Amino acid sequence: MRTNSAHRKFQDFHDVERPTVAMEVDYPSGAVTGWHSHPRAQLLYAIDGVMLVDSAAGFWVVPPNRALWLIAGERHSVRMAGLVKMRTAYIDATRIGDLPEQTCVLNVSPLLRELLVAAVQVPVDYAERGREATLMALLIHELRRATTLPLHLPMPEDDRLKTICDALAEKPADAATAQDWAGRLGVSSKTVHRLFLKETGMTFAQWREQARLLFALRRIAEGARVIDIALDCGYASQSAFAAMFRRHFGAPPSSFGASASRA
Repeated sequence: MRTNSAHRKFQDFHDVERPTVAMEVDYPSGAVTGWHSHPRAQLLYAIDGVMLVDSAAGFWVVPPNRALWLIAGERHSVRMAGLVKMRTAYIDATRIGDLPEQTCVLNVSPLLRELLVAAVQVPVDYAERGREATLMALLIHELRRATTLPLHLPMPEDDRLKTICDALAEKPADAATAQDWAGRLGVSSKTVHRLFLKETGMTFAQWREQARLLFALRRIAEGARVIDIALDCGYASQSAFAAMFRRHFGAPPSSFGASASRA
């Protein structure tokens, strides 16, 4: 859990005049922040480690070279996979326009990474003109250029669908079809398909594949072998798994490992 000193440190970065401030904090593997929210939007990024983020809107996996944009007030909890060296910015979106309106995962360019690393050294009461203000302004410009990535797993509210989703998230290799699940739940397969689209915006097959992707990212962060991850996700071979991974992310599984942030 987050320490009291860390909690005070987070609050100190909200009670400031400047619209953009940044801070750093390191967490051991397995640490959990607990449920909380921020009055400012947050650009949640780690130069090392992977963050697993739960919110009412769904579940995100944030590997190296990616960041999570959290809108102000979004309640969330963060679990650390591996040693996480967090470098995060708090931004008053009411004073800075043209920023994402929804919580999402963003690609972090090499320039944005270096700006975040530099920004945590800037005091919260930096001068409104000069190098430090320019650095923060450039950080915002680069943030606006960042592209979003499909690292979100929307969770349903319907109890019947939750049964399916919880099981698939826990055991993504489960090959049961929508018709199989319909039989277990005592509903028609048509109902299962309809509920998935209504509650998650995805088909059953799309949701299961996304669950497998996010499970794989978590296992990559833990240092598991790609062949073991492939089998745990229900793929017959490492090459089939890698092909699926490339289709979604345009990069091999190795590019999402803990060492990727130092590439």
